[in-house]
Parts: sequence; C-alpha cells; structure tokens
Amino acid sequence: MLEYGGFWIRVAAYLIDSVIMMIAQFAIFAVFGISMSAATSLDPAESEVFATAGGLTAYAIIFIGGILYFAIMESSSKQGTLGKMALGLIVTDVNGNRISFLRALGRYFGKILSSLIMAIGFIMVAFTENKQGLHDMICSTVVLKGKPGEGSVDADVFA
Repeated sequence: MLEYGGFWIRVAAYLIDSVIMMIAQFAIFAVFGISMSAATSLDPAESEVFATAGGLTAYAIIFIGGILYFAIMESSSKQGTLGKMALGLIVTDVNGNRISFLRALGRYFGKILSSLIMAIGFIMVAFTENKQGLHDMICSTVVLKGKPGEGSVDADVFA
C-alpha cells in the first residue's frame, strides 16, 4: 500500500531545503564579494552593490540555481531534494514512476501558482485524498514515503 507524504513532513523537507539554499546563497554572495548587510539593507547606498554586474550575476545564479536544484533533484534517480531524501520522501507520477525533468520543472513553476492565493495550493496537501497540492495535481505527481523505485510495481523503471 502506498503511503503519501503529508503536509507537515513536506513542510519539514522544504525547511531543510531552504537552509541548504540559504547556505548556497551566502556562498555565492561571498564569491562575488557581496556582504549580507548589503543584501538585507534598506539603505540605498549600501544596497547599490546589486546594481553592479557582479550583483546581478549573483542574483541570476541564485535564481536559476534554485529552479535547477528542485527540477534536477526531483527528476533524478533519488526522486527528491536533499530535504525530501532526509525525511524519506520521493516524488513520482501518479503511476509511481520517476518524473521527467520537464515535469519536475512544471511542478516547480506550479508551486508559484500554489502560493499565489494565501498558499491554498499547498494547504490542499492536508485535505486531499492522495495528499496532493495544486502543483501536484497540475503535473500529475504525488509525494510518497519510501525509497526511490518503490513507488511503482515495476522497480526496473528506475534502473
């Protein structure tokens, strides 16, 4: 029997991913010589560094890197981000098969839609039968508790 990943365990996985992404962001800022006080300052003189080529490049790397982190990890043989792997969650299609990179990319952008109206698309996870958020329903995916390859009857799909 399939056991779906519920709301709170998915929140915990996202918090782990958020910490990982913040560490990566700090590292990228450091490489470009941007201090965190400049990144968080409301002082126009101090935050002016982001108008430079280095600042814009750092932001582009962080933005694109975040998208690729989720899409690559969820479509990989691990079937989940580091946060999901830490908590034993995998992302599959509704048939239990590994998802493609394009479906994972669509799922990432579907999360934007899920968050638009007071995060109702995410809250749906707590109330739907298969624990799917709006982004999961749009992309026909589910989050399961288990190891990669266990979602489907045929484990050879992941070989």
